[in-house]
Amino acid sequence: MGRLFLVNLEGKSYSCKHCKTNLGLCDDVVSKSFQSRHGKAYLFSKVVNVYAGKKEDRMMMTGMHTVVDIYCVKCGSYVGWKYEFAFEKNQKYKEGKSVLERLIPD
Repeated sequence: MGRLFLVNLEGKSYSCKHCKTNLGLCDDVVSKSFQSRHGKAYLFSKVVNVYAGKKEDRMMMTGMHTVVDIYCVKCGSYVGWKYEFAFEKNQKYKEGKSVLERLIPD
């Protein structure tokens, strides 16, 4: 494995619960009213220090979306998902944005 370069965020931020790697700034939160399978989740306009899994069409509470799961680049923990495509016109604002889950403790 090569050298890992992490983006350090300046200001109040959200971090991976396992390794404390910065994932997103508080200023980049678009909405705090999202739900995941594990509880509350936040929609972010920009996240860093993540890598994406494979694309899949997934039926969500708001309709069908093409999404990719996202993982912490440092420890590999699942942290949420990114919207690639929204099939419904009123959900297009989510495209390109990411959801970070507030997971329950293991």
